[in-house]
Amino acid sequence: MTALSIDPLWPRAGDWPAPTREETPDAVLLGVPAWRTSLSPTGAGETPAAVREALRRYSPTLMGPPPIDLNTILRIADAGDVDEPDGREGEARVRAAVAELASARLLIALGGDNSATYAVAKGRRARGLITLDAHFDLRDGESNGSPVRRLLAEGLDPGRVVQIGIADFANSAAYARRALDAGVKVITLDEVRRRGIGEVVADALRIAGSGGVAAAAEARAPAPGPPAEPGDIHLDIDVDVCDRSVAPGCPASVPGGLAAWELRALVRGIARDPRVTSADIVEVDATADTADARTVRLAALCVLELLAGLAERP
Repeated sequence: MTALSIDPLWPRAGDWPAPTREETPDAVLLGVPAWRTSLSPTGAGETPAAVREALRRYSPTLMGPPPIDLNTILRIADAGDVDEPDGREGEARVRAAVAELASARLLIALGGDNSATYAVAKGRRARGLITLDAHFDLRDGESNGSPVRRLLAEGLDPGRVVQIGIADFANSAAYARRALDAGVKVITLDEVRRRGIGEVVADALRIAGSGGVAAAAEARAPAPGPPAEPGDIHLDIDVDVCDRSVAPGCPASVPGGLAAWELRALVRGIARDPRVTSADIVEVDATADTADARTVRLAALCVLELLAGLAERP
């Protein structure tokens, strides 16, 4: 990669310090280079390092007005990578690493394939889930095609799961019925474009941040003990929701997916909500990207959009 210029008046994103006991970060990055259970061959385990390198191509500055330097107004840390995050033992390491970073307002996991979503959401004890994904991820087994099903099987309220960007010709009727039967809210790619990003974001946050099915049942017949409460939301950013022209490094991206600006707007809009306490960026294979690293660079911009949303919270 070409050496980057040095300009004291043009700070770069990335190169954030490791978290310390003395200071609680507003946001913390954690690499989760999962790849071994992927349904298609992938080098996604190389992606966290590539995203960190790509971050340095961008500044941490929002144009405003007034202009805002995210490095100045946010305490951002990088906790490094979880070693060998695949399989049950690896997932346990991910959950433990995420739990250790519980004090951060926003945890950003750098995948790795989509299997990382399961362990990160469990480690963060998420009670709501929003996915930006062309696929349902409701397959049987334990792979990058199954994190949503696994979370539902372990008690995540399906009434607090919203899947945005589900695409025609990228799923089977059987998994579409599985989502419908479970009570998952599905907002298709066509619906995103018909309704607009602002309306979709508001709807997703309302559903994922509510009491879901459990709260609705309790309202009809109050159960003994404390009521079901709204809780933290995990955001799964599967970059293969994007058009293949902007995400060629995603094995499952297809022509006609979201534009890069649409993904970035969705990410920032969702991240503005204080109930969103964790996110993952997954399914980018840095080893399969184009020479200009456009997919990895888009993933790096998603990191910055998450930080921008955090900075813009009320």
